[in-house]
Amino acid sequence: MQVERVGVVGAGQMGNGIAHVLALAEYDVLMTDISADALTAAMALIDKNMTRQVSKGAISEAQKATALGRIKTTQTLSDLGQTDLVIEAATERETIKQAIFEDLLPHLKPTTILTSNTSSISITRLASRTDRPEKFMGFHFMNPVPVMQLVELIRGIATDDETFNACYAVVERIGKTAATAEDFPAFIVNRILMPMINEAIYTLYEGVGSVRSIDTSLKLGANHPMGPLELA
Repeated sequence: MQVERVGVVGAGQMGNGIAHVLALAEYDVLMTDISADALTAAMALIDKNMTRQVSKGAISEAQKATALGRIKTTQTLSDLGQTDLVIEAATERETIKQAIFEDLLPHLKPTTILTSNTSSISITRLASRTDRPEKFMGFHFMNPVPVMQLVELIRGIATDDETFNACYAVVERIGKTAATAEDFPAFIVNRILMPMINEAIYTLYEGVGSVRSIDTSLKLGANHPMGPLELA
């Protein structure tokens, strides 16, 4: 399946970052949010972040202009009906995500792939509330999206190979690296990261080391680019 038109649900920090990288990869992007102010702020932030990329020589002014022209916005969820792929990046609450997918379903093409940027909610459970569990999977970007290289792809119990391959191809086209995770709580990154951050906080609380000592120890002793407290 060829993906060319992508709908992004949510114009917050994750949603606008996702729209940003998709547009630079020459996808036509339709970003939706219930708030007109959120959409305006998202477009301003995308413009600012792309300007920073131009100043660093990462992209050209022409690429920036073309990418911004590829992003359209709407407050009407049903407008996403003709997209090939939907990436939901709304608030991390299962009831909200379920409501979004239920509202979308009557308007979608039979071939449209549904995905969620959730960092912890069961993909199988979300998919079970739709009419296309075989065309549903997790599409978990890292924050900030334009900078971070990793995308976790999470298959639900019913996700078919065609859907997985189509999403994998999107990750490759936007120039990022995919890691496949099974549908377990918190998947890979957060399952490992959160206990480490919590342990660093306990280490500080118990007086084992200072903030500087803890972060320096993990950076120089475990080759982490930043310490767990700095990351938190």
